[in-house]
Amino acid sequence: MFDIKKKIMLFGGQRVLLLCTLCLLGFCLTAANMQDGRTQTQPKQKSKVYLLRADKLKKDALHPDAQIVVGNVVFRHDSVYMYCDSAYYYDKINSFEAFSNVRMEQGDTLFLYGDRLYYDGLTQIAQMRMNVRMENRTTTLLTDSLNYDRIFNLGYFFDGGTMMDDQNVLTSEWGEYSPSTKMSVFYYNVKLENPQFTMLSDTLKYSTLTKVANIVGPSDIYSDNNYIYSESGYYDTQTGKADLYQRSVLTSDSKQLTGDSLFYDRNTGIGEAFSNIVMTDTLNKNMMLGDYGYYNEKLKSAFVTKNAVAIDYSQGDSLFLHADTLSMNTFHLDTDSMYREVKAYHKVRFYRTDVQGVADSLVFSSKDSCLIMYKDPVLWNENQQLLGEQINIYMNDSTIDWAHIINQALSVEQIPVDTTLFNQISGKEIKAYFEDGLMEKVEVIGSVRLVYYPMDSDSLLIGMNVSETSQLDIYLENQQLERMVMSPKSNGTLYPMSQIPLEKSHLDNFVWFDYIRPLNKKDIFNWRGKKLEDQLKKNVRGPIELPNQHLFNDK
Repeated sequence: MFDIKKKIMLFGGQRVLLLCTLCLLGFCLTAANMQDGRTQTQPKQKSKVYLLRADKLKKDALHPDAQIVVGNVVFRHDSVYMYCDSAYYYDKINSFEAFSNVRMEQGDTLFLYGDRLYYDGLTQIAQMRMNVRMENRTTTLLTDSLNYDRIFNLGYFFDGGTMMDDQNVLTSEWGEYSPSTKMSVFYYNVKLENPQFTMLSDTLKYSTLTKVANIVGPSDIYSDNNYIYSESGYYDTQTGKADLYQRSVLTSDSKQLTGDSLFYDRNTGIGEAFSNIVMTDTLNKNMMLGDYGYYNEKLKSAFVTKNAVAIDYSQGDSLFLHADTLSMNTFHLDTDSMYREVKAYHKVRFYRTDVQGVADSLVFSSKDSCLIMYKDPVLWNENQQLLGEQINIYMNDSTIDWAHIINQALSVEQIPVDTTLFNQISGKEIKAYFEDGLMEKVEVIGSVRLVYYPMDSDSLLIGMNVSETSQLDIYLENQQLERMVMSPKSNGTLYPMSQIPLEKSHLDNFVWFDYIRPLNKKDIFNWRGKKLEDQLKKNVRGPIELPNQHLFNDK
């Protein structure tokens, strides 16, 4: 046993060391406020610590200032009762040191247990050591060293601790808990374990009343379905809902969602991001950007709007696409027939160095690897322009397999040696076939009309050929015309360059849409619609009148 001076030095020294360390770690302001509060709230007349009972009481020459009490010892200070097997009672300084089966009871809501206690009646601070357990209704705190301040109703642990309630288990190296506010703060190697997830953090605030964790530092949240990184926000461990800030990140499989702020509901699997959002698919190497994003991890669906941009970086050169809204949906989940459908609508514009396009809307389905452009679509490739009522592009391993231009199909090529001249082909439909990304054959079907400028071996223009046929097959090699086959055969008319009639140099539906063509990846945001006179004329497809239709009419 120690004498009173050694005891006071022992516990006092620990307290000074603790307070100094806490100051270095950010407690200085709190400690200062607490000291001011203590000055204001300290009662003018100090209440006495009473020894209520003990089986034995004796004096010891080694501890002349202490009454040694043994067996069923009970102390009371105001409304707090403290129990132990033995104690040193320092009546003059209004304190005691308790040993073995130590228990402290404050009302019917707070219980403190341990192997050893030093209680100072002047400061009303209890220093409990070894096998410490604090119980406050449904909350239990376990540690080996706990200081409990009765004035502020605040407990500190600084040698590792574990706090448990009916929802979660939290551990850290340092921490504090307020039984009155039900708020706790944890520092260093913080771990929150919940049946649905595990949270690791450097600093965390937690309410045992609301079960809400306040993230105030770098934190990682792991579950079977996803991973969340956040440095600021709130996580309701009861509802599974989180409001996260400062570019928090939600990762689910190969999908990743981030934004200036992020909302996530673990039960529904829905995540929403706001302002400067980025939704990335690392597996398929594409991403969507915007100012609002929505992702459902259970349905594997997503959409982005407000300055929405899709970026595909699966090829050597990235493709940038803008539309009012971008969406992705998955069908037949967890089956062999699962496929995804990506939509862009409205005012679609996209740019890649080798291809550009505009349309009202666009759909891509992984079911048949087909990309469909709707309503006045236009495609450009270098000096080539393709347009029609609808354009279907069929892919094979991220490269074009073949393309189908449906209704009012028009292909235009600007001639490099004279940019005022254009090769033009029109028909009801055009099919273009590719090999290793290069066009090798083109089929033009139905009401084919052709304006073409052939060249000699020196790449000099010979004249202008005007022809009409039912079908035209064009064969290319290394992007150069090899031959054309017309069915039925048509010789057409070849005009010398000096005798070209101006009215025949352009097909009826010819337009060179350079004024709406995206110029770079920034220009995709600048919507420029077709001039009214350049828009496709609506085809009216009515019933076919038979030559003897009158024979079938009702009389």
